[in-house]
Amino acid sequence: MSASVVRLQDISTKRSRNQKENLPPRRIPNSQVRAREYLTSDEVSALMKAAKTTGRHGHRDATLILLGYRHGLRVSELIALRWDQIDLKLGLLYVSRLKNGTPSNHPIRGPELRALRSLKRQYPETPYVFVTERKGPLTASTARKLVARAGREAKLPFPVHPHMLRHACGYKLANDGHDTRAIQHYLGHKNITHTARYTELAADRFNGFWRD
Repeated sequence: MSASVVRLQDISTKRSRNQKENLPPRRIPNSQVRAREYLTSDEVSALMKAAKTTGRHGHRDATLILLGYRHGLRVSELIALRWDQIDLKLGLLYVSRLKNGTPSNHPIRGPELRALRSLKRQYPETPYVFVTERKGPLTASTARKLVARAGREAKLPFPVHPHMLRHACGYKLANDGHDTRAIQHYLGHKNITHTARYTELAADRFNGFWRD
């Protein structure tokens, strides 16, 4: 039995004990649920593939995961995303950051353009990019649930939440060798110390330590 399965069983036992004793549910520290707070590129791909096969809105859900990953979007930024922020002809996305973040214009590449064009055909005449059947914007709770469901369907060894896509973006850019200052502006960090976490764990920092 894997360590992650054991942790999840322990967490379930603690929650059951709290319910029996009529105690308020306690928030379980993330470190007890998963060993890391980001996804690898392969895990994001598996998440998107799983999202396409779960529920009636598979393409919408997979596109939400793709944009969250490629642009390091918070769940609040994803559900607030509007079509007037996207220029499909020029291939540009205007990212309006929350939490006093720095806004920026991001290029949109081929896979995103194709996914967004298809999404616009499926949900025409709506101001928001990610909407429900009633054409209203998704709630943060719904976005979290669909990402978590895709993680279970993909059989990832730990629970998944949308903010892991933002961290996945940061670590991917750092591991690809991009400049810390550029990553800071891309993710909209006001303080570069928030960006440093990604470059500090970049594997290329240790290249050449061993020469076998």
